[in-house]
Amino acid sequence: MTLKETIRNYALQNAIKFEGKVNVGAVIGKLLGENPGLKSKAKTLGKDVQAVLKDISSLSVEKMQKELEENAPELLFEKKEEKVRELPHLKNAKQCKVIMRFEPSPSGPLHIGHSYVLGLHSLYTEKYNGKLILRIADTNPENIYPPAYKQIPEDVAWMNGGKVAEYIVQSDRLEIYYGYMERFIGLGKAYLCNCDVEEFRAKINKMEACPCRGKSKEENFKRWKKMFKGYKQGDAVARMKTDIKDKNPAMRDFPVFRICEAEHPRQGKKYRVWPLMNMAVLCDDIDSGVTHIIRAKDHTDNAKRQEIMFKYLGKEAPEALFVGRINFKGIPVSCSKTRKAIEEGKYTGWEDIRIPFLLPLRKRGYVRGAFLRYAEEVGMSLTDKTVTMEDYFKALNAYNKELIDEQSYRYFFVWDPVKITIKGAPKQNINLDLYPGKKEKGREFETKEEFFISQDDFEALKEDEVYRLMDCLNFVKKGKSFEFHSKDYKVFKESGKKIIHWIPSDASVKVEVLMADNTVKSGVGELHLKSVKVGQTVQLERFGFCRLEMKEKDSFLFWFGHK
Repeated sequence: MTLKETIRNYALQNAIKFEGKVNVGAVIGKLLGENPGLKSKAKTLGKDVQAVLKDISSLSVEKMQKELEENAPELLFEKKEEKVRELPHLKNAKQCKVIMRFEPSPSGPLHIGHSYVLGLHSLYTEKYNGKLILRIADTNPENIYPPAYKQIPEDVAWMNGGKVAEYIVQSDRLEIYYGYMERFIGLGKAYLCNCDVEEFRAKINKMEACPCRGKSKEENFKRWKKMFKGYKQGDAVARMKTDIKDKNPAMRDFPVFRICEAEHPRQGKKYRVWPLMNMAVLCDDIDSGVTHIIRAKDHTDNAKRQEIMFKYLGKEAPEALFVGRINFKGIPVSCSKTRKAIEEGKYTGWEDIRIPFLLPLRKRGYVRGAFLRYAEEVGMSLTDKTVTMEDYFKALNAYNKELIDEQSYRYFFVWDPVKITIKGAPKQNINLDLYPGKKEKGREFETKEEFFISQDDFEALKEDEVYRLMDCLNFVKKGKSFEFHSKDYKVFKESGKKIIHWIPSDASVKVEVLMADNTVKSGVGELHLKSVKVGQTVQLERFGFCRLEMKEKDSFLFWFGHK
């Protein structure tokens, strides 16, 4: 779209709003708001706007609406400006002193559910110039997907702008956890329990101690050693000694170590005594100096358990913040279910464009800032939310468009192409903008009589109606043939039917676009696509934002992003 066309669209929008009267300042304000770079052309810009206003002054409001509906329908609906929510300040937080941690389990790569909490961590560590630690919670040997050890760090590095201060794998720290357990036993704050699980539960529910609770430190150290060699899986667990009269049963003598004989994908059979989450998290938070934690509100009890353990060691627990869960309706965000679907051949792999995981979304052209904006908008809310796929991507697409629009050059793409001959069409040299008002010109075309247009546009052509090849020429349909009508846009605007995208029939490249539903749109694109680099996002005009995945000679494969 040229600058002149952009001016015209904004002028029409303003005129429709005020019953045919146009506010010149408002139109210029819109232009500068969209393209601050136009300030350098302020002197000529006013004249350009006045010329357009004179041109549209004779049009009825009805004709204005019709034209705007055809050329820029989105401008018929006034956008409401929404203020971005500001995240609340962290309690006791100091610049350059905030240390946070993100702790996923290695069950698969990260998806949009992870992106919300990870986004909050990223926003806060950026706000306070702090550090983010990535910690892989792999102390459950039975729920590990080995490729995730590589996938997760890549996802986190991308989401956090490459700023990961420390990378910790918990299964590499077993000896450290054992050392902490021995400190707790030595302090008389932990014991080894070999009671039947059901019998223990019955007693603890009655606020009664089990027989193991009163054993001496010496006996507990003996039993601790027996965890490594002697007890079988399920025979014994290590428990933290707490207030068995606590009103909350979850706080009463909770377990912190267990025996698991399953082979660990990373450690093999080297270990059989594994820490439970609260023990591993406590030790890691202390050793890494974590100051603030964001966790789902259903971990409230775990936070309290860890506070008890911190006090036993004479240390202060990190500041804990809680958020509600986002339940994605109709969106497959389960790693285990997605992995099963991949194994069954329903998806091609973790890069399948249909799954809402960060890797395929990156390949579609989504940028990290869009996910951060979404996290910021949801904010630190304790309320659980149910979000449909439509609503989620409506928001994400809007944020992404704001961030990539000015960096995405415009190109023509004609899908399901049909070749037409426009009799009498003059030879022309046409030079279009890569981005209107910012990156002007740069797309030169030599046109003759033959063009590609889309099958949809071809089938919609009606007898004797005037149509326009965008920024090129006007033509009419006569029977089964097409005839040149005129070149000037002014002629078309009076009675024209539709503006159509086109490609010169003798100057095109093959283009395929992988759509979000895994179907492919095939067609032709303009030759200037040859300058696009793999990984670059462009806007295929009136089709959408697409990211170039692969190119070979005159063949291009894009991944569709969004409108």
